[in-house]
Amino acid sequence: MLSLARNVALAGMVAGLAFPALAADMYEPPVEMAPAAPVYQEAEFGGWYIRGDVDYHKSNWRGADYITYGPPPGSNSFSSGKLRGAFSLGAGVGYQVTRNFRTDVTGDYWFKSKFEGHTTGTCGSGEPCTSNDASNFSAFLLLANAYADLGTWHGITPYVGAGIGGAHVKWDKLVNDDGDGSFEHDGAKGWRFAYALMAGASYCLTDRAKLDVGYRFSHIKGGRMFEYTNGGGPGFDRGFNNHEVRAGLRYQFGNSDCTPAQAVAYEPPPEPLYTK
Repeated sequence: MLSLARNVALAGMVAGLAFPALAADMYEPPVEMAPAAPVYQEAEFGGWYIRGDVDYHKSNWRGADYITYGPPPGSNSFSSGKLRGAFSLGAGVGYQVTRNFRTDVTGDYWFKSKFEGHTTGTCGSGEPCTSNDASNFSAFLLLANAYADLGTWHGITPYVGAGIGGAHVKWDKLVNDDGDGSFEHDGAKGWRFAYALMAGASYCLTDRAKLDVGYRFSHIKGGRMFEYTNGGGPGFDRGFNNHEVRAGLRYQFGNSDCTPAQAVAYEPPPEPLYTK
């Protein structure tokens, strides 16, 4: 009996020593790493851009006043007047600050608009008479602008904006034709305060170029219109409200919202995937 118990204990010790070695030889499944999933990331946004524009504008002339030296002397006003529409060309440079905010500085040369007006008074005979007045108006409009881009859908980005600056206004000679004959007043020129409000939309032509179409309302403050001659003048216009339909191109040197997203390496560490 004692011999049997000793044999059983010996067998248990052998099994206890052999089990760790056996366990070490047991099969362990290999660890496979999950493949890195592509992550789409937008390129860095913003940068400088340049622009070129063409527009057709219609200016609402707000009237004009002039001085006469008698008899009787005093201040008089044009009884009527209008400006014909004209084209302009412009250029500018700007910076896309964020996806939804950009600024630029623009300069637009307004080609000549023909002016036709009428004044009433008394001619040399003392009889009431009406004169016909004609001139041309041109300007250079310089504005600092800020825009809010309202998001991009299918390459189209609507926006609103505002600008402030000045306009260099130039009047040609004013030809005054009344019952006493035809007289010429030298036109005046000079800088005036101006501001603008605009709305429109741009469309992605390429990853950097955009077509820009919009409307701009601009106001130019009043100022000197013509000089003295033949007992009348100088004259002062009351300014202009301008309605502009604009189209142009913008080219951005940095990445714009037209730049497609690109796949980059997956940055977070992959989690292990165990297979049987």
